[in-house]
This record gives sequence, C-alpha cells and structure tokens, in this order.
Amino acid sequence: MSSLEGECRMWGGEELDLDAYLARIGHSGAVAPDLATLRAVHRAHVESLPFENLDVALGRRIPLDVKSLQAKMVARRRGGYCYEQNSLLAAALERIGFMVAGRGARNRTRGPALTPITHALLVVTVDGRPWLADAGFGWQGPLEPVPLADGARVEQDGWVYGIGTEADGVRVLRTLRPEGWTDLYSFAPHPLHPVDFELMNHYSSSHPRSRFVGQVVAHRPGAAVRHALVRDGLMSVRADGSREERRIGAQELPAVLTGLFGIELDDEELAALPRADSPEV
Repeated sequence: MSSLEGECRMWGGEELDLDAYLARIGHSGAVAPDLATLRAVHRAHVESLPFENLDVALGRRIPLDVKSLQAKMVARRRGGYCYEQNSLLAAALERIGFMVAGRGARNRTRGPALTPITHALLVVTVDGRPWLADAGFGWQGPLEPVPLADGARVEQDGWVYGIGTEADGVRVLRTLRPEGWTDLYSFAPHPLHPVDFELMNHYSSSHPRSRFVGQVVAHRPGAAVRHALVRDGLMSVRADGSREERRIGAQELPAVLTGLFGIELDDEELAALPRADSPEV
C-alpha cells in the first residue's frame, strides 16, 4: 500500500455500514467520489445529525471508533460534537472513495483571546482541489463544503462563508454577517490523524475548563433558521442576522431536545443532566 493510500484509509471507512449511514442522513441517491456527492452528503449530514454534547454533560466517555459512532449516531439516532461528527463523516467519505485529512482549529468566536486548538475539521480532496468539510461547528458552521482557496467566497441559502490566509499558511474560515466579516476559526496546513482527534477529544470531554463539561449544549444548523441551546438559553438565528432568544425551564427540556433538535434521552438520562442553575464552568 502506498503512503497516499494509507492516508486515504485511516478513518475506518471499511467498518462503516454505509447504507445505514446514508439512510440515517436521508440521502437516497448514488454516491461517488465527486463534488456533487461531497456537497450532497455534507449537507444531509449537517441537517440530519444534531450537534450535541449530552454524553459529555452526563460524564460519559466519548469513543471515536467507527463502530461506537455508528451505534450512537446512526442506530440510536443521536448526535455528537465535532470529533464525533467529523470522524463519522470522514469514515463515510473515505468509504465512498474520497481522500480525507484532518485539521485542528482555534475557535475565534469568543473574542480576541488566543484559544487552544480544540476544534476538529476535515479537508477533502476532489479532482486535486481541496475543500473544507466541517459537520461539527454547530449552528455557525457551513451547510456544504467550502473551497479551500484564499479569497474563496460561497453563499449557502443566504449564509455566506469565505476563506482567508494569514502568516505561515494559516487559513481562516469566516462568515459574512450584517455587521461585516467575522472569523469563525483558524487552522494550520499540517494534517491531523484520528489519534490527534482522540487527544483533543479527551481535553474537551473531561477538562474542567472545557466549555462542554458541566452544561448542556445542542445546536441544529439549517437553511432557513438555526437553533442553539446552551444551559437554559435557547437562541434561533436567521441568515439576515435576526434572532430570538429565550430561557427554557427544566420541564421544557425534554420536548425541546426532541422536537427542536431531534435528540431523545430516557428519563434517567434527563434527570442526570446538569441543572441550568448549577455553577457555570
């Protein structure tokens, strides 16, 4: 096996039940390692699998092997956060025949402070051209892949994304809002592997300073409106920048998780979720 073939087959795609995955995301057409398939699968994945950290909030271990991801996100019809989302997407794309590599990013949505590299994303090569693929950035992420070229700009159902380049080849994913361009995250060009995702996942799922530990987070990207739940704050955002925000009570949480985000937990799991009035991490 050549080094390129080894790079292409590191995400465990051979272990994925591709038919079950495609049924889960609602994709019924033929698949091939081409741009049309990449766009269609990426969008279907983003719109079908909610971004959520509920297993982290419950203090559970977050496995990233393909069998575990398939059991949780395909068979149990749950979601996951970036490492889970993009590891599953990488396995599916690899199984279809795409060349997939990982990247690690610094989140820039929290202000000017330097943040650690804790976000996982993918770069997918189609006909020699790289595309940013990311099903794990919650409500702010793209619906479809973004061409990984300096100055690239794409519009996806009113949501606009662009790519910039900074010193040392660092790339930046940006989004256009009514107030202007806003950086979402930055990432270096060197590839990451599943073992790197494991290390980042360990920090994000267990470190007391992680924003995913000790509170409920659920996002649902969409074309017309996007939803985000953090603790007891529910926000709905549209492409024109308009938004609605409200607080939800503990009694509403099961209905919100199921109805708005497509997440179902049993009574024991719901009772064990962190309370919104507990100390914030």
